[in-house]
Amino acid sequence: MRIRILAIGTRVPRWAQEACAEYLQRLQAAFQIELIEIAAGKRSPGIDPSRAIQRESTQLARHLRPADHVVALDERGRELTTRTLASWLGARRSQGSDVALLIGGPDGLTPEIRARSHETLSLSRLTLPHALARVVLIEQLYRAHSILAGHPYHRD
Repeated sequence: MRIRILAIGTRVPRWAQEACAEYLQRLQAAFQIELIEIAAGKRSPGIDPSRAIQRESTQLARHLRPADHVVALDERGRELTTRTLASWLGARRSQGSDVALLIGGPDGLTPEIRARSHETLSLSRLTLPHALARVVLIEQLYRAHSILAGHPYHRD
């Protein structure tokens, strides 16, 4: 199973880069996993961001493969518990599905990308800074993997 996290934004604070790298390294033994950063479209104050969002959407679409199980991350998506995420991840692995998890830019994802997604999940009803969303997502993937592997990292 291959997991690709496609995230808009390349200017990520060092603390977030280090946290992501730590959990990605932990996950390497279980999955082929990678974080792909896509440059955010240029935005200007007082200017409609639709062009920037469309550029981001085009870049995201270039990274999607026809067989990918595409998941848009959005605070309005379906919320999961960690155990439910583990079950979800186990199901994807059993099906042999490659997964593409999409983290949009500051103005979200286009309707076209949402339509291409098989589902929309939420990390929280709170709006998270994009750097923190990456850390939370990757840590939760590691936590879900630890549940599937019977590792004591997760405690209920």
